[in-house]
Amino acid sequence: MSISRRKFTIGLAALSLAACERSGNAASFVPRSDGALPDDLMPQANAGYDAWVAGFKLRAAGQGISPATLRSGFSGAGYLPGVVRRDRNQTEFSRSLEDYLAIAVSDERVTKGRAAFARHRNVLQQIEARYGVPAEVVTAVWGLESFYGERRGNVPVVSATSTLAYDGRRGAFFEKQLIAALKILERGDVGARGLTGSWAGAMGHTQFIPTSYQAFAVDFNGDGRRDIWSDDPTDSLASTAAYLAKSGWKSGEKWGAEMGTAAAGSATPVSILQPDAGGPRFAVFRNFRAIKRYNNSDNYAIGVGHLSDRIAGGGPIIASFGPDKYGMTIDDRKALQTRLTARGFDTDGTDGVIGPNSRKAIAAYQQSVGLPATGDPSLDLLNRL
Repeated sequence: MSISRRKFTIGLAALSLAACERSGNAASFVPRSDGALPDDLMPQANAGYDAWVAGFKLRAAGQGISPATLRSGFSGAGYLPGVVRRDRNQTEFSRSLEDYLAIAVSDERVTKGRAAFARHRNVLQQIEARYGVPAEVVTAVWGLESFYGERRGNVPVVSATSTLAYDGRRGAFFEKQLIAALKILERGDVGARGLTGSWAGAMGHTQFIPTSYQAFAVDFNGDGRRDIWSDDPTDSLASTAAYLAKSGWKSGEKWGAEMGTAAAGSATPVSILQPDAGGPRFAVFRNFRAIKRYNNSDNYAIGVGHLSDRIAGGGPIIASFGPDKYGMTIDDRKALQTRLTARGFDTDGTDGVIGPNSRKAIAAYQQSVGLPATGDPSLDLLNRL
């Protein structure tokens, strides 16, 4: 493919992580407990959008989309202001590998990953046998993309992609996604009501955008549909393996390994990476590049690789990351979050990642004791608490 599956995302190496992290920087929304969408992700009247849709339908018909599919696809669809707001509010920022792994390979994600692997062991082994991609790697992608299916997204894809195509910031890209989504309906892989995903149109257990679905999705269970939306993750997991296999995955080779471990000497590395200055170094092999075809980020690829190793029974990273720019280790930051929360300044999690929620809690505490409300962590603040 000429465009990466997730090249359109900005910010976190994987948007899905944003919905999973607690004290970090959320770039996605967290659904209400009753599963309903926020008000700004419900269709709202917009005359400009309606005119754009009318023109689009003519273009879509010229690309072979039937009148029946256009009717069903746009039935109940509409302009979603919350999609535009989320798209425009994405922020370019870099997260250290230590912070990224604290979220991507948290104890909870490892525990859930091992349980998911055990539940689906038979089908994962069948998928590995067909595509040559290790079962634990496929499971790790599943874990990073949707928390093992728990956070697949329930925004109507036609509404989301048509809103973003109309908005125009990346109009041509999202019009392609909209056409691909309608072709999914035309083929009968899913009904119009079931065609849901993230606010940006990524779908299913492993968050395929529509064009990538068209290129790589497979019907592994043989029921005639490439179903990545149902509670059964079989087709999603197989589609992920097919994607990685077509992206150059070499059967029998690892993704990489931490330098200084036995696994690092299992093959000739294509590169040695040290994402955080003074932190762990990694020997990465050819399969690292295949993971980056799924999401073009070193942090993401290391996250998938390390999570897959943990799911398979491996241990945590051995080398220390050292203190951050505030002179604090991750244990210091976790202690700070714990103590702030105990004092009534809730950081909404104690993962050691100082995101907006933690900064708000720090600023509120600083203000309460007469300190400048900078929101910055520090060892002095930890000692004061």
